[in-house]
Amino acid sequence: MISVATARQLVAENTDRMAPQVILLKNALGKMLAGDIRAEADVPAFPQSAMDGYAFSFDDWHKGGALKISGEMAAGAGKEQFVVKGEAIRIFTGAPVPSSVNTVVMQEKTRMVADGLLIEDEQLTRAANIRPAGSEIKKGELALKAGARLTPAAIGFLAGIGISQVVVYPDPVITIIITGDELQEPGEALKYGQVYESNSYTLSAALANVGLSKVQVVKVKDNPQDLTSAMKRALEGSDLVLLTGGVSVGDYDFVIKAAEDCKVQTIFHKIKQRPGKPLFFGKKEPAILFGLPGNPSSVLTCFYMYVLSALELLTQRPLSLKTLQVPLINSYTKQHTLTHFLKGWYNGAGVSILDAQESYRLSSFAQANCLVELDIDARLYGEGEKVVIHLL
Repeated sequence: MISVATARQLVAENTDRMAPQVILLKNALGKMLAGDIRAEADVPAFPQSAMDGYAFSFDDWHKGGALKISGEMAAGAGKEQFVVKGEAIRIFTGAPVPSSVNTVVMQEKTRMVADGLLIEDEQLTRAANIRPAGSEIKKGELALKAGARLTPAAIGFLAGIGISQVVVYPDPVITIIITGDELQEPGEALKYGQVYESNSYTLSAALANVGLSKVQVVKVKDNPQDLTSAMKRALEGSDLVLLTGGVSVGDYDFVIKAAEDCKVQTIFHKIKQRPGKPLFFGKKEPAILFGLPGNPSSVLTCFYMYVLSALELLTQRPLSLKTLQVPLINSYTKQHTLTHFLKGWYNGAGVSILDAQESYRLSSFAQANCLVELDIDARLYGEGEKVVIHLL
């Protein structure tokens, strides 16, 4: 068996980022840019009115004198108007500002009189309320750097400067293989010896929670030939394969043998931790494979501690759980010299270790907002002692 630290290091060393792909900007939410983006033109491409009002030449304006209204410019106007000395035009937000004028006054600071437009803005300055050409970004300037995350604002910004496609690290294709003759679908009646299958629901939800939806679920009976066939297909068509169950040493635990038959390189099998000690990690280029223990709590713990780290490397997205050091509210005694991951509740000041920590029970996980990591060697943890937590 290896330590938790060694397992984390081996996952990092054996997981490569996905090959970049060109995709439509509208499909890029949450993904990471794989290359710099530079503006292809000035934005805006022309001087633009920042508000509804009137455009005129500042030098023609004499406080107290009226300006004649000679026309209007709306957003999207396809033809420039020429404004002569002593005149103004009605203009609207986003409209091009004609080259013959240089100032816009907001409509609330004006008043119409018999001989034209009076401007009543003592603070008005030359070039007021005009967005200069290139004021958002100039042609050739860096818009977003490689490694930037495409948030809603970033996507809107890129769309606003005319970008329709981006080069990103794509979503991995993920196959979840569920093994176990005893498993029954939720909603169906249980027969003697059956339990409801929850791991595919847990993993699919955990993946969706980090924005990954290219997921297929395959359910396999406890049959070595069927499992080997399913694993072979998954490795050929996936970037990441997750198996649950069958990674221990029982008579019906076939995952390790199936991995060998599929020519999967074993990186590690078994970690000095609880829950999730039998965790398997291997690779067959270009795919990586995790064999997760079958117990529900073990599955989710291993997902958060190892699979999420691999997904972060594959996608280059910040997916790993935030880690803090906080004091224990209640004391705890470990029964084994293994690293423990325990369901906990962090109240902002300290953490309580919850009841129902057994690996087959998800009830405490459903209530937890963190995992408490207890070191491999220490056995007794007193109230107030600092511990590491991973926020869920």
